[in-house]
Amino acid sequence: MRIGVLTSGGDAPGMNAAIRSVVRDGIYNGLEVFGVRHGYAGLIAGEIEPLTARSVGGIIQMGGTMLGSARSEEFKTREGRKKGLDNLANQGIEALVVVGGNGSQ
Repeated sequence: MRIGVLTSGGDAPGMNAAIRSVVRDGIYNGLEVFGVRHGYAGLIAGEIEPLTARSVGGIIQMGGTMLGSARSEEFKTREGRKKGLDNLANQGIEALVVVGGNGSQ
């Protein structure tokens, strides 16, 4: 199974720790984990890349989010959400973990 993780909304403390946890726990449980760069905007643009345990090494103490975050007006539309879903499907990603605060729902 493949899962994705993205960060959205404003940066918040602990986002990198959450990303690291998703990636390492996913790998431990036999999943392939992919990161979506720049939040929902990146999801629509197809900015999706594999993440490994090494990808998330040393990020806990860093501020912000190693994946980047961006709000997306396009994602609020039906067509924007369809693009995002299509990009996940094209990568074979079956689930998406969204980490964030305001703007991530």
